[in-house]
Amino acid sequence: MNDIEIITGDLRLVEHRVAMLALLEMYMLDPMGDHGRLTDELAEEIVLGLESQPNYLFFLAKYGSEYAGLANCFVNFSTFKAKKLVNIHDFAVSPKYRKLGIGEALIRGIFDYSLRMGFCKVTLEVRHDNEAAQKLYKKMRFKECNTPMYFWEYLL
Repeated sequence: MNDIEIITGDLRLVEHRVAMLALLEMYMLDPMGDHGRLTDELAEEIVLGLESQPNYLFFLAKYGSEYAGLANCFVNFSTFKAKKLVNIHDFAVSPKYRKLGIGEALIRGIFDYSLRMGFCKVTLEVRHDNEAAQKLYKKMRFKECNTPMYFWEYLL
C-alpha cells in the first residue's frame, strides 16, 4: 500500500487529463464497461463536457510512477440531510494492478475527501453481474440502500 498515491485530479493538468482518458478507455473496453474504443472526438467531447460541470470531481490512483485507477465522481445534494454528497460514476482499476489494494485505496481517498468537505455520504451504482466490484464495495462497507433502489434510465 505504500506505493499507492491517491490524487485529486485536475483537468487543467495535461498529465491528469491524459491519465483520466486512458483509464476511462480501459474501463470502456472492459467487459464491465461494455463499450467501444474512445475516439479522439469523443475524448474531446468528454473533457469539454466535464470542464463545464462545476460538480465534477475525479481521483487517480498512482502505483509507483504509473496511473492505475480512476474514479469519476459528481458532487450532488441530499435534500433529506441538507448536505452535499459524492456519487462515484465511473470506477476502474487497470487489470495489471488489480488485487494490489488500488481499489480500496481509491475508495478510502474518496471517503477522506468527502469527510474533509463535510459531505454526508458517498453513493455509487454497480452492475448486477459485476461480482468483483460488489465484493470490493461490501468490503469497504457500502451496502444496498434501505429501501433498495433501482437504477433506471430513459435514453433520449
